[in-house]
Amino acid sequence: MTRPRTPHATGPGESPSPSAGLAAVSTALLAMSRHLEVGDVLKTITASARELLDAEYAALGVPDDHGGFAQFVVDGVSEEQWRAIGPLPRQHGILAAMLHEEKAERLADVRKDPRFEGWPSAHPDMSDFLGMPIRDGEETLGALFLANKRCPKPEGGCGFTEHDEELLRLLAQHAAIALTNARLYERSRELTIAEERSRLAHELHDAVSQKLFSLRLTAQAAATLVDRDPVRAKGELQQVAALAAEAADELRAAVVELRPAALEEDGLVHTLRTQIQVLDRAHAARVTFDNQGVRALPPAQEEALLRVAQEALHNALRHSGAGRVDVVLERSGQGAVLRISDNGRGFEPSRVRRAGRHLGLVSMRHRASGVGGRLTVHSAPGEGATIEMEVPGG
Repeated sequence: MTRPRTPHATGPGESPSPSAGLAAVSTALLAMSRHLEVGDVLKTITASARELLDAEYAALGVPDDHGGFAQFVVDGVSEEQWRAIGPLPRQHGILAAMLHEEKAERLADVRKDPRFEGWPSAHPDMSDFLGMPIRDGEETLGALFLANKRCPKPEGGCGFTEHDEELLRLLAQHAAIALTNARLYERSRELTIAEERSRLAHELHDAVSQKLFSLRLTAQAAATLVDRDPVRAKGELQQVAALAAEAADELRAAVVELRPAALEEDGLVHTLRTQIQVLDRAHAARVTFDNQGVRALPPAQEEALLRVAQEALHNALRHSGAGRVDVVLERSGQGAVLRISDNGRGFEPSRVRRAGRHLGLVSMRHRASGVGGRLTVHSAPGEGATIEMEVPGG
């Protein structure tokens, strides 16, 4: 993550000339505008802030719905250091406080701030600190943090200056625009993908239905010819085999085309979070997502968890009359537990098993068992429903 430094045109501790400062800001803004993916934009904002203010370390935190961080991007920390630091705690002292404040924080020594809660043992030591919220109107999109200004510091003094604070404020204003644009782009792409999947599903249904109809008629014809014309019956059965092979080929092609590409690119947690954000905006019900310590799982398990989540969310949003649906993904040993709970009208699970498969419970159980997991259903009339899937990990 560390990156080469650009030599300064001025001496340590000196303010850059106006033209040099504008050039640096322009470079940073151009770098942010080149990316459309949210992840890339977050990394570029963080790296640009560190370069612009000549800090040793930079970080950018994106809030979740519980007072902590959904994403946390760092620059200036090596991959080895980051792995050694380990998972971030749910609350982060002064860092989390920045998500709830509208003003910048410039400190001579962050360790002396009453909100400071210490570092993990592998965390690099930091002293002078500059934090800036990234806001879009009343919404806080994230918070930028810089530490250890690269310049001589007087005893008890702060390395970051008012000029640095103004530069970071300008960068944060443009970062809000870049981040909002990236999110809009991703949402547009998600809607396009959803529309394309719907189109493919209809085409698949039409094509396979036609093949199965032809297969059934041909099989019936073969059955009537077995006794009185075995040669013709054999020809009809060969046609049955050919039609079945064609249907299987179309199904395989559709499965490949419908495989969730976002899952392969972004992983289960990011894909789930993104899809749930779209559902939350598209439906009257409140839909939330909380990840509790889950990172990467075997690909087959991630796909099974995603499919079960999609099916359960569809049921809750379309059939339950729920005003709220909560999705939680939490670590369980080497594996994970997925829990989808709603406050809808509920149902009697035993009756659903007898009455039909419109809630997809059979399919969900098959997906769970297919990856060595298990699925449980908790519901009662008037008490909502909870679908829980556990997988062993790898």
